[in-house]
Parts: sequence; structure tokens; C-alpha cells
Amino acid sequence: MRHGLEVVAVGVRGAGELIRESVTSWPGVEALPHRFGGTEYRYGRKEMGHVHGNRIADLPMPRKLRDEVIAAGRAQPHHVLPETGWVSCWMTGPDDAADVIALFRLQYERYSTGSGRRSSAGHSAS
Repeated sequence: MRHGLEVVAVGVRGAGELIRESVTSWPGVEALPHRFGGTEYRYGRKEMGHVHGNRIADLPMPRKLRDEVIAAGRAQPHHVLPETGWVSCWMTGPDDAADVIALFRLQYERYSTGSGRRSSAGHSAS
């Protein structure tokens, strides 16, 4: 970072682009503009999570899974709504994309097998 601006080398894809490339390759996933900025990923009508540029990803999870992911150091409580089922993953560069993609894959597997039916559909965080 230089004076609050993110510097990305020409020809180097940022974390957000790597996440988009991977997550949208899965059947049934689409990328849409998110209402608080960034890109929202949906499986059907359910939000799997959203990514704000190359800096942060937010994902909704059942409380038990959220607690497990946080305890394992894979995410932090949501940066604005820490008491909810949402988690946040801060990214400092393209190398962080793989960990975020793994969490989106967890979401995808929950939703595509039907175990994510009681997700926070209709509840979006920033």
C-alpha cells in the first residue's frame, strides 16, 4: 500500500480476480454487483458471500460453522457485524486468494448439496 492506495503490478492478478475466476467456474454460481460494493457470489438465489475488491471477503455461515472457521484461524468475525453468523477474510495480496476460495468452496458444497437451505438468504452484510 502506498498512501492508502493499493498498488498492483501490471500483469499480476489481484485476489479478487483470482477468486472470481475460480468461484464462477463452478456450476450454478453467478457473480453479481453487491449492494455495498464489490462482487456477490450466488448459488441459485442464495448468497455464498461477497468480495470487496482485493481486500476483504464476507461470507454468511451457520453459527456453529462460523465459530469453527474462526477458531481454526481461517476467518475473523465480520468486520461490521461481529455478533452475526458472518465472517470476514482480510486479504493483503493474491497469495491470500486460495484461502478465501477454500471458504467459498465450503459454501458451494453446503448449498449444492442442500445443507445450506437455512442460510441467511435475504440478509446481506457489508
